[in-house]
Amino acid sequence: MIMNQIAIGEQMTNDENVDNEEESLLKNENSGGEDDTKINYRGWKVMPFIIGNEIFEKLGAIGTLSNLLVYLTTVFNLENIAATNIINIFNGSTNFATLIGAFSSDTFFGRYKTLAFCTIASFLGLLVIQLTAAVEKLHPHSCEELEFTTCQGPTEWQMTVLKTGLGLLMIGAAGIRPCNLAFGADQFNPNTDSGKKGINSFFTWYYFTFTLAQLISLTIIVYIQSNVSWAIGLGIPAALMLLSSVIFFSGAKLYVKVKPSGSPITSIVQVIVVATKKRKLKLPEYLYPSLFNYVPPKSMNSKLSYTYQFRFLDKAAIMTPQDQINPNGSASDPWNLCSMQQVEEVKCLLRVLPIWASAVLYYVVIVQQHTILVFQALLSDRRIGQSKFMIPGASYYVFLMISVAIWLPIYDRKVVPFLQRITRKEGGITLLQRMGIGIFLGILSMLVSAIVEQHRRTLALTKPLDVETRKGAISSMSGLWLIPQLALAGLAEAFMSVAQIEFYYKQFPENMRSIAGSLYYAAHAGSSYLSSMLIAVTHHITTRSETGSWLPEDLNKGRLDNFYLIIAAVQIVNLGYFVICAQWYRYKETDNSSIELDKVTKLSEKCGNDLNL
Repeated sequence: MIMNQIAIGEQMTNDENVDNEEESLLKNENSGGEDDTKINYRGWKVMPFIIGNEIFEKLGAIGTLSNLLVYLTTVFNLENIAATNIINIFNGSTNFATLIGAFSSDTFFGRYKTLAFCTIASFLGLLVIQLTAAVEKLHPHSCEELEFTTCQGPTEWQMTVLKTGLGLLMIGAAGIRPCNLAFGADQFNPNTDSGKKGINSFFTWYYFTFTLAQLISLTIIVYIQSNVSWAIGLGIPAALMLLSSVIFFSGAKLYVKVKPSGSPITSIVQVIVVATKKRKLKLPEYLYPSLFNYVPPKSMNSKLSYTYQFRFLDKAAIMTPQDQINPNGSASDPWNLCSMQQVEEVKCLLRVLPIWASAVLYYVVIVQQHTILVFQALLSDRRIGQSKFMIPGASYYVFLMISVAIWLPIYDRKVVPFLQRITRKEGGITLLQRMGIGIFLGILSMLVSAIVEQHRRTLALTKPLDVETRKGAISSMSGLWLIPQLALAGLAEAFMSVAQIEFYYKQFPENMRSIAGSLYYAAHAGSSYLSSMLIAVTHHITTRSETGSWLPEDLNKGRLDNFYLIIAAVQIVNLGYFVICAQWYRYKETDNSSIELDKVTKLSEKCGNDLNL
């Protein structure tokens, strides 16, 4: 499977070797400052190591985390609420920890060293968790074995070992998640057409491998854990993570290793501080040519063109008589004078944040397919035809992954070339247009979810199956009717998530790409908390109504379809908000001869001529 993907990538960029030989004879700014060192971009040649590492890392991590809730309640004998709190805290903390990992990578260690350390941490974390299942003293006795004794939970020591494993996994994810994607893109030459095509295709195949890992983890590995042996089922992810580490380090001598160039956060703070200090200075309408425009000769960041947005920040680059310049052209006190390059980098960050906020709202749709849909499935007819085999409730999420896995290769190989012939754009359509399509499909997914739930609930009340559970009567509606909403959510993910990952990578300055990647996971964390808040508020308000709560323990007595409609309404508002942000947004421009810069220069020259007259 890995080699097939690499073969496809090589077909898409089979002219890259020629380009690399001609174009990669550049000064390696990332090699510690040795001017005579050259960058050798190997592109798809190193993808077996990076994509192979990605597949087995995701198989290991997801293979453990996807069934961790069941493990805590069955092996560690934890109550449902306690286990759920542990999972929620772990997932939220892990997603937000990516910000710390990205900052450390960009500031101190670089992406390669961060990935190397965190890959080992992930392996150790999976190994510790596997030992809690394999070693009897590291988990409590099974409740099924204790006929006349009260079922006991884990001891403090057993919980300490488990939390140690989770902590190591958190450390591993903090560095791997934000750096893996950016590190893979670093292997392509962004200054050649073949390199740009390689980066675009890599983003798509990256998300495809992530989807493939989820498919295998949610089916094969979870089945082994639940039905064969927890020790074996958790040992497989640990072994896969070890294989991932071996594959990653095997390509160590072939990678392009971008070194950190100092703290990007410091530069951001400097611009804000200096702009605040100089807030009382008047900024003439066309002042750009006279602003401090120094660019360090060895900066890894591309020179950014001037933009009109957030012009109040331009005051940080106004030179006053008190500002002194060093012989090399830099500011003697960067806390009193910033360059326009620094200002434009901060503008890049500020422009992305409104788009990121829209993503937080969008991912609420996907959260429902992880959580509430499971309850729908459990109260539906999960049999396949007339057989006795029943699809596990949590496994229905696989249909979302299948939708993504089918659509991504079709989109990359068929749809994009077709759109390129029509629009003459590099990606067929812009990244923001792809995101907008994703949000629209998310709305459709919620509307279909509401219709299906209304049908399920009606059949549960009028034509239930003979089987009933403590959660309510099982509807005679086939669980396969849940597939359309999952398929739509999968298509939404294929448009939104891939575009989001690529958008953050391309729109952030080069020295903040790891931090940019961590925003993707921070959006997921924010949507999880937002979803919990929506559930709590809806439950609290509707409980006091005459009809009762929309989200009771027995969904047949509630109105889950109305809750889905609320989320659809939120997404409609979100789509309107996103369209406004997309129209306002300006893509990062690194060409100094850009139209906008030419316009600024001409207006400045005109202003100067008028003053001379």
